[in-house]
Amino acid sequence: MAQQESTQTVDRELTMSRAMVEAIADEMRTNEEVFYMGEDVADYGGIFDSTQGLLDEFGHDRIMDVPISETAYLGAAVGAAQAGMRPIAELMFVDFFGVAMDQIYNQMAKNTYMSGANVTVPMVLTAAVGGTYNDAAQHSQTLYGTFAHLPGMKVVVPSTAYDAKGLMHNAIRDDDPVVYMFHKRLMGIGWMPAPDGPKTPVPEEAYTIPFGSADVKREGADVTVVTLGLHVHRALEAAETLAEDDIDTEVIDLRTLVPVDTDTILESVEKTGRLVVVDEDYRSYGVTSEIIARVAEADLASLEAVDRLAVPDVPIPYARPLENEVIPATDDIEDTVRAITS
Repeated sequence: MAQQESTQTVDRELTMSRAMVEAIADEMRTNEEVFYMGEDVADYGGIFDSTQGLLDEFGHDRIMDVPISETAYLGAAVGAAQAGMRPIAELMFVDFFGVAMDQIYNQMAKNTYMSGANVTVPMVLTAAVGGTYNDAAQHSQTLYGTFAHLPGMKVVVPSTAYDAKGLMHNAIRDDDPVVYMFHKRLMGIGWMPAPDGPKTPVPEEAYTIPFGSADVKREGADVTVVTLGLHVHRALEAAETLAEDDIDTEVIDLRTLVPVDTDTILESVEKTGRLVVVDEDYRSYGVTSEIIARVAEADLASLEAVDRLAVPDVPIPYARPLENEVIPATDDIEDTVRAITS
């Protein structure tokens, strides 16, 4: 029986990709209805190592390479889920969601509602997100807010190997459709070095992390930084530098956007009085504005100062200096925190 938030002392460390694969393999051994499909996920093992090693154990019947037709295979995954299976379907890049938007939003997200709950769609849509490696405007977006904005889907964004495993177990077992968004830079693959932090101790046992449970990655008293994905690690780096100037920064990792843990954010802001929200998605109509709005609606009196950092409303540039300019960096977080605490 899986535990919630394992408390086991662990010596081994895993990369985020290995933690994800370990959870998927465990669920596939336990439940024959679980299978994985996507482009280059079988023989290649996923271009971000998201399925590395699974083919050897489970074969092509359950680890399936598909043609470059997101419309077809995501539609097939919806049908399989409604028929009682538990598919995991991978979008190689989240940017490709537009090709299959009807399958995602008009079928995957809505069919339970449209059928009066006579069918469920217990599937996981995994998608690689994020920039920082110069792959230009069609392969570098995060788009957390797009999926969180559309009702009917749970949205999961791990930032560490420990979280990646627990959230994946929970996603596969959930009876609702789950969008599981992993940042390429955090996976721990050789050709794209990860920052310090995503590789963490991970128990061998199965465990789940409940959706809607944010994690306070660093406690502080002066300012609250709310973020997710890659920018959890950039915020933690900034917090260490800020501490040298006696600015005590609390860093909250949302972990899931749907549902979102508003209570943890409110408790932190009540303590610190200052809020900075950091996101790699676009600035307008996104995660940053949603979090700030929730805090303002629930406890405006506690807010002494507030600011946000996100990608400006432009396509992600290909050129490295331009991409670095638009994606919030550790220095940007430091500067923003200093500005609202001065």
